[in-house]
Amino acid sequence: MEPLYLKLSKEMFEDKVVKLWEKLSSCNLCGWQCNVNRFTQKGTCNSGITMKVSSSFPHYGEERPLVGRNGSGTVFLSNCTCKCVYCQNWTISQKGEGKEISVEKVAIAMLGLQEIGCHNINWVSPTHYVPQLMKSLLIAKEQGLNIPIVYNTGGYDCSETIKLLKGIVDIYMPDIKYGSNENGWKYSKIPDYWDVVRKAVKEMHSQVGDLKINDAGIAERGLIIRHLILPHNIAESEKVLEFIAKEISTDSYVNIMDQYHPCYKAPNYEELKRPIMRNEYQEVIDKAKHLGLHQGF
Repeated sequence: MEPLYLKLSKEMFEDKVVKLWEKLSSCNLCGWQCNVNRFTQKGTCNSGITMKVSSSFPHYGEERPLVGRNGSGTVFLSNCTCKCVYCQNWTISQKGEGKEISVEKVAIAMLGLQEIGCHNINWVSPTHYVPQLMKSLLIAKEQGLNIPIVYNTGGYDCSETIKLLKGIVDIYMPDIKYGSNENGWKYSKIPDYWDVVRKAVKEMHSQVGDLKINDAGIAERGLIIRHLILPHNIAESEKVLEFIAKEISTDSYVNIMDQYHPCYKAPNYEELKRPIMRNEYQEVIDKAKHLGLHQGF
């Protein structure tokens, strides 16, 4: 299956880049809608005009349909639109660990990942750098990039921004962290997470549909949803799964993750001080099975 962005004419691709780049002058790329001029100052995401990249390499710890034999070609972007108090990558997402890199160098990095055999290019935390990444992709496409694009996001994406990615992204992989705005605010410092993530994921699914995996077991197009179980049902997992089944698709692929452990600021919250228990995990798995969702990566 040919990646979507290869089907776009140069003119259509450039038009998308221009529209996204214009957003940076009064930034509304993500749910924050902070309207900051990113050319002169940093937004709520703590990012300005130049991309900051933590690392890029073949990743073997992602979902199996992304990893295959040669790995997922991950580009880890620094900073984040979410402020999760339990973030396991907090030095990158919250402290901004990484180096400022030009769009040209990011294009070179993506081409290098393709050259060593990666099955896809996996943008990790791309939301606040979408215009810059699109410029990089256009450059890389013109120099021979031809593998799928994975949009790996915390889920706090403006649906209008996602609409501009139609015909570009092959695989959307959003988190759905909580089933309410209240917990989104308490644990990720976002006032309207549940409202924003539902609109974004619906738009993602409308573009690429359910996950399609080829005969070699590699994902080529579609939606993968991640959901991290938190102790004491803080993630409101049942509500999240019911939303996916009823408003997205019962054929959705959901990676129900059990790796939570207290880190970063989590020890300051009594309810976050312990890992999840086996029964907490099993209850969520049972619910997903009951709803008919695909799970198990």
